[in-house]
Amino acid sequence: MAPHDPGPAPAARPEPSFLIGPVTEPDIHVMSWNVRRPVPAVVARPSDRWSRRAPAVRALLAAERPTVLGAQEVLREQTTVMLDALGPGYAVVGRGRGSDGGGEASPIFYDSGRLELLDWDQIALSDQPTRAGSASWGNLIPRVMVSAEFRDRGTSRSFLVINTHLDPFSARSRLRSARAILDLVSAAAPSSARHSPALVTGDLNTGPAGAAVRELVREGTLVDSWHSARTRASEEWGTYTGYRAPRRNGARIDWILASSAFRVTHAAVNPLRPGGVWASDHLPVHAVVRLDRGGVAA
Repeated sequence: MAPHDPGPAPAARPEPSFLIGPVTEPDIHVMSWNVRRPVPAVVARPSDRWSRRAPAVRALLAAERPTVLGAQEVLREQTTVMLDALGPGYAVVGRGRGSDGGGEASPIFYDSGRLELLDWDQIALSDQPTRAGSASWGNLIPRVMVSAEFRDRGTSRSFLVINTHLDPFSARSRLRSARAILDLVSAAAPSSARHSPALVTGDLNTGPAGAAVRELVREGTLVDSWHSARTRASEEWGTYTGYRAPRRNGARIDWILASSAFRVTHAAVNPLRPGGVWASDHLPVHAVVRLDRGGVAA
């Protein structure tokens, strides 16, 4: 008897090109991503080399095309790559954290066809916020907060975006930085003259139990987009992977927080590997939000 011929093996299921992808108004696709700065090839392991990762960063951003992206650990050469990947019409605000405006940045990229930039600012997270490159509160490396106010051209609603990268070593610095962020959010709350709901993106270098995160959500001015989302488009992956497969229910140290004027329809942690390559040692996080009429959550 001839052996049974099972026929051709089933084709491998193609990996989706995006997790959330472009959205249309009134939805706003928010993304936060520590893209990992380039380090010299002589000290970087193969998975960490920017020359290897850059095509994956390009592919992921070109597929996702968020309305607004808060990024961390970005050097100038990466800004060029990221803007090119996002495509025509995207712009960026933010500069390096050094005293001369160089070095790592925490910029905000945005779709300028959809969003009109009304104003932006960058301050040091220190006792001297207007002094570029200053450091306080136990962090040896300068930390910054970039803020941008936008008007949605489609809905004529305005909102504030704050992006940051908190210190990995000093819990005191993270807590003081969280208070500085919350002060700015509170000043922009709908009860104030500015009437600007707020979104906070960032690598906060702490999980949900950390003092900085607890401070940010303590008064309910901000909520965790993951827990408030109506739909979660992924597992709750830990966001720092070190170029390894992510763990379920791992530490989420990368965040999108939203004020109560926003309804969060979707949230996700993105485990995709374009071309089989990890684009960063962090996974991007996403939220799809929309502003409720009158700024009141449904």
